[in-house]
Formats: sequence, C-alpha cells, structure tokens
Amino acid sequence: MSLRRSRQSPSRRPSPYRRHRSLALAVVAASAVALGVGVVAAPAAAAATSTGHGWEHDVRFYVPPPAPGAVQQIKSLVHNGDIKDAVGIARMVTTPQAVWFNGGSPAQVRRAVHRTVEAAARRHAVPVLVAYNLPFRDCAQYSAGGAADTDAYLRWITAFAAGIGKRPALVMLEPDGLGIIPNNTDINGTKEWCQPTAPGATPQERYRALNGAVDRLTAHRATKVYLDGTHSAWLGVGDIAQRLVKAGVQHARGFFLNVSNFQTTSRQLKYGTWISECIAYATTVGDEAGRTARFKACGSQYYPADPNDESTWYKTDQWYAANLAGAVPKTHFVVDTSRNGKGPWAGPPNYPAGLDPEVWCNPPGRGLGLRPTTHTGNRLADALLWIKTPGQSDGECHRGTPGPTDPVRGMVDPPAGAWFPQMAIELVRNAVPPIVR
Repeated sequence: MSLRRSRQSPSRRPSPYRRHRSLALAVVAASAVALGVGVVAAPAAAAATSTGHGWEHDVRFYVPPPAPGAVQQIKSLVHNGDIKDAVGIARMVTTPQAVWFNGGSPAQVRRAVHRTVEAAARRHAVPVLVAYNLPFRDCAQYSAGGAADTDAYLRWITAFAAGIGKRPALVMLEPDGLGIIPNNTDINGTKEWCQPTAPGATPQERYRALNGAVDRLTAHRATKVYLDGTHSAWLGVGDIAQRLVKAGVQHARGFFLNVSNFQTTSRQLKYGTWISECIAYATTVGDEAGRTARFKACGSQYYPADPNDESTWYKTDQWYAANLAGAVPKTHFVVDTSRNGKGPWAGPPNYPAGLDPEVWCNPPGRGLGLRPTTHTGNRLADALLWIKTPGQSDGECHRGTPGPTDPVRGMVDPPAGAWFPQMAIELVRNAVPPIVR
C-alpha cells in the first residue's frame, strides 16, 4: 500500500530518479568546464554590489578556463559514479578566481595578459591577475624562478601593463614579494633567512622592482594594484606596514593578504585593518627615523594582542583608538579565501623535533572558503577573492625529510602549480560554506 502511494506521489520520487537527475547535472557541468564556459554555481559569488570600497559599479569577477587536470578529474568522477564530488569540483573551478602569470618574454606576457582581459571583457567581468616573476622569487624554494634581474623584470612588467591596456583589472603584485626579501634585515634588526649571494640580491633592488611595477601598472587608471601584505601568522603589523610603504603602496590601491595560505578570514580582516591604521599612524611623521620608530611602535597581532588567543585582539583595536590621533587609514586590502574554510593546519601530532612540518604546504583536511565578493563588512577590505587556484599543488612537500615522499600524505606531491586531485577533493568536501549539499 505504501509502495503504491509513493509511486503515485509526484513529491516522493524513487532514488533512481534523483541519481539520474544528479548525473545529468554533473555531465552538464563537466561539459561546460571542458568547453571553458563560465558557468557560475552561485551568482552572488561572481557578482557583487559596491559597498563603499571605491568600486564605481557592480563587479563581476572573471571565471578563467579550468586546468586540464580539473577537467580530467571531473570526467573520471562522473565515469566512476562519484557524482557529488564531480559536481563539487565543477562548481569549484567555475567560481571566479585569479589568473597567474609567472614568466615568458615581454612579448609573450603581453599577449597572454591581453587575451585574458579581452576574454573577461567579453563576459562583462573583471579579471584578477597575479604577476609572479620577481628576481629571486620564493628564494629558490618550491616556486623558484623569476626574471634575471631588476631591469629584465621591469621590461616584463611594462609589457604586462600594456597587455591590460585600458581594461579594468585587479593585479596582485608578486606574492611573497615583501614577505621574502633577499638579504633583508627586519624592523627589529634581525637578519632574515633568505641570503642568496648573486649580484642584485638586495632589498634595494627588490624595492626598485616593486616601485617600478606599481608606477607602470597604475599608469592605467582602470587597474587596481595590490602589494604583498603576507598574513596574520607571519610578519608583525609594523614590519609589513613599513615594507609596504617602501614598496610604494601609497601609490597603489593597497595590499593583499593570505595568498596561498590558510589563515582565517576574521583574522585577516583584523590584521589588514591594523596594517592600514599603522601606515596612517607612522606616516604622519616626516623624517625617516621618526617613521621607523612609529612603525616599530604599532600595535599588532603579537602585542598587545596575544597571537594565540583571538579573544584578546580587541586590545590592539584599543591601541589604535588611543593612538591614531586623527590619522585616517586609507590603504585598502583584499583577502584570499580560496582555501581557508577550515583555517590553518596545526601540523601532525608528535612530529619529530627539528623537522619543519611545512604547515603551509599541501596541508591535509583543508576546505574552500568564502566565495569571492565585495561584501566584506569592512570599509577598508575591498573584496574577498580566490587568488591561489584551489586544486593546485603547493609543491613537492618534504616536511624536513630528504623526500621525495611527503611523510604526511604518504605520496610524492605534484610540483608547484600542478593539479592535485586528492587535495581538490578535500577542499570540496570540507568547504565552509558547503559548495555541494
């Protein structure tokens, strides 16, 4: 009797109907991805209304064509009947995200950038572009490479800017460019670890390259440029604020946070606000010595707040409320939320002493974060963006061992930038908010 009623009721279809419907949806999604069609799973992720951050109109961020590895993974999942994960990966790669440019000749990068901004324009979208080609990039770590010297870099970035032309674009200028500076001494007088001996490996050349890039890119008024602001578990507020000013942030739109990392959005919004407040506080004094002293005095995530207890971060808010004395923060920022849904990884328990667990490198169990939007709830935060391409590897993680096997994952991780199917599945399954229900 109950079986007959269920067959007659249009609201209670048997499970094969739902399975076939889901399969059809997944096949459509996979087909769209394979063709490079900009299917957007959640319209609010791709289009957002101006909220007082300086956007002149509604912003629809660009969805680039997916990586071939993603297309192949979707097809394999559909073939194997894993429909939910197939839909999840399809939705992940059809969410707006950045396009990275990490080399090539000036002519090549100009053409590649031009193709991207024109493709975005045809879809009435704004592209997020990453320029990643500084000399001594990543200090010979997993993403080593870059231009031969500063002059070569400036020729490259000039061509990059020419490729954008008059089209609107957001440019994330050189991830790690201020977090890792060759032969640098930090604001407290401590010599940092990156110490290449090659000619030109100096802080002065790094700042010359970044200032030159800012000048070339901002010559196009529709281009918004953001410099590397690291993240809240890295440099103190005063240190990164001083580096940003030296790199020309006051001539750019602002800075970016958390690129290729996993720190929580709430902490980045606080950290970014403090950096902007520190810049306003420190630059009210004209001479270099006075500015340095004020940068060093800036409240940060390390003091008076406790970096390990976010409930104490109001203390640093209070520090700025008491010390800004009318200085108005004007430097804006964006936050990479592509992989921070679950926050940072603490590392494996009981990891051998003396070995670096590389908690930033392909950490297990992470999830996609908030979708791209300009609705940030913070007047200085222009947008939440997916800057690091989710699903791509951070590199062949050895975690302090000789390698080549990643001792945490029990496999050899793909090279930096290559598609990492296992991590892609983790990001989808652990997404906060969920990307598939």
